[in-house]
Formats: sequence, structure tokens, C-alpha cells
Amino acid sequence: MKPIRVLVVDDSFFMRKLISDFLVESGIIEVIDTAKNGIEAVEKHLRLNPDVITMDVEMPQMNGLEALEQIMKKKPVPIIMLSSLTKQGTDITVQALQKGAFDFVAKPSGAISFDIKKVKDELIDKIIIAHRQKEKWHKHLNYNDREETKEETKTVNCLEIETGHIEGIIAIGTSTGGPKALQEVITKIPKNFPYGILIVQHMPAGFTKSLATRLNSLSEIEVLEAEDQQIIKAGTAYIAPGNYHMTVRQLQKQFKIELNQNDPVSGHRPSVDVLFQSLATIRTKKIFVIMTGMGSDGTKGLTIAKQGEQVITIGEDETTCVVYGMPKSAIQKGLIDMVIPLHHITNKILESVQKQRRWQSWI
Repeated sequence: MKPIRVLVVDDSFFMRKLISDFLVESGIIEVIDTAKNGIEAVEKHLRLNPDVITMDVEMPQMNGLEALEQIMKKKPVPIIMLSSLTKQGTDITVQALQKGAFDFVAKPSGAISFDIKKVKDELIDKIIIAHRQKEKWHKHLNYNDREETKEETKTVNCLEIETGHIEGIIAIGTSTGGPKALQEVITKIPKNFPYGILIVQHMPAGFTKSLATRLNSLSEIEVLEAEDQQIIKAGTAYIAPGNYHMTVRQLQKQFKIELNQNDPVSGHRPSVDVLFQSLATIRTKKIFVIMTGMGSDGTKGLTIAKQGEQVITIGEDETTCVVYGMPKSAIQKGLIDMVIPLHHITNKILESVQKQRRWQSWI
């Protein structure tokens, strides 16, 4: 097996050396070179053609987002962003993910993290997955049938959805590739949408706030980072905060968000399984959506939630997933009613809302 050729980009000599050393120690990664800023990164990428790039977010002269944009225009390659937990770092990282970065790793303690080895295994794993998924990722990056997209947008704009009290709940679970997928789905939902939307995206604390702010600026509906004891409103999307599970409790015809820091479930907090399972006993119309992501989070929760009435389930099709793990798991268990490419998921959600309205209400 040939080693994975990686270009390491960071403005700190110390960080470049530390990251390079533990990547090489893995025995399956070759660090072909390093770069101290985005300008060097673009030049060395074009000259050396690495398999994967690790890209620092905050750098002088040209930052990680600017370098990523240049690379995606000239010669796309999977990029793992390395971000500090500063507001600027999280904001840039979310933008990078929506512009094509494969994934990211949060530095444990700021721009120069002497304890960077805490995320050694996570970074190595993501580099391996990015390399394995490189061909599929590249196809996904350019997957955009213009005629289908125009047709779908026209259909969405022509739908007339009544305003009023909350009629149901959409629950969405996603992981790797999720920020870009969420942008595709959420930004097409009309502002008078009659359901509340609950989202679990696997991200650390801080990044979910930046994701919510970014999606809110691009969407007709309101997008918020969820807060404990918040009443769910129609036409609003709530993203589970990093490091918190999100559940729902019913208060007659109202629904309240509850957050907790119980143990991670299958390594995740927030967990899609936890959200889906909490909705199993909620009496309202429900639509569950599982999109791109590694692993099987969501399958156990959906197994329980699927036993209720007035439930519709949607899984993202393999052709548009950055990583076909979470949807695949649910599909193989027979839990998904409809397998839909990413660019058609919003339309299918809207059609499902119309379908559920025709069902006899039992609330």
C-alpha cells in the first residue's frame, strides 16, 4: 500500500514540525512538504500534487479559507481544516466546510497547541477517510445538474404553505459533509414553513454557533443554536450545541427543547440517536432525515421512532453523500421510506408536509 501523501500547512514552525512528526509516525502517511501560509500552500499543492492537505485556518498573508478557495478553483483536493476555538476560527472553518473542505479538526488549546497530540488519532483517521473517499468526494464536489436544480427551485417557490401554529417536527441528523448538505437543504425552505426543524450535526462546542449564524444569514427561515427550555416554533431551525445532547418534551400542543450533558452515545454528543429516540413519544407529525456522515448514528433512534404513527423517513442517496455511512446504516435496516439525492431533499420534505396534512389528525 502506497503511503498517503500529505501537505501540512500552518504558520507556526512548531505546529508544522509536531503535526508532521506524528503523521509520519502513523506509518501510513508521508508528509511530502510543509507550508507556512496560504500562498505557499497553493503553490506547493499545484507543484507537488498531494493526496490530502491539512490546512491551518488563521494565517498571515493568505488564510486557510482563501487558500482553500484558490485550490478548489485550480485543482481540488480533500482538505482537513485545523481550527482554533476562537470566533474567527470557527466562523472561517464553517465557511470552509460549506465551500468544499472535507472535514476539520479543532486544535485543543488555541493556534499554537502544545497538546495537539490529543487530536492525533482523530486527524490521522480523517486523513485516511479523506484519501479513501477522494474520488467520490471529487464527484460530489461537482455534482450539480443545473436543469434539475432550476426545476426544484421553481417547485419550491410555487408551494403555498399556510402560516399558523406548529404542525409538526422535522428532525435531521448529519456528520461529515453535513454543513454543506444543510446549506443545500435549509436555505430552500420557505419562511412560512409550518414545522419546527431540529438538527444534530456532529461538531464541537463553538462551531455549531457559527454554523447556525451562517445558515441563518443565507436562509428565509430563522436558524438558531438551540437553548435549554426553548419552545419550538414553526419556521425555525434549531441546531444542537456542540457537547450537548438535544431532546424534546411535549407540553400539550407545545414542544420544548431540553439539553443535557449525559454520556456520549456511540462516541457522539450531540447524538442523532438521542434526538430521534426522544421524539418517539411526541404526538405530532414527524419527518426524519438522515444525511451524509460516518458511522451509524441515527439508526438506533430511528428504529424506535419509526414505530410511531404519522412518521416519514428520508435518507440521502449514496450518489450525493460525501461519506455514505449514516444513511447506509438506516437504509440497510429498512428504516428509510425514500432515498433521495441531496438536491431533491427539500422538495421531498415539502411534499411530505403536504402529504401529512392530508392524513387524519389525531392530536
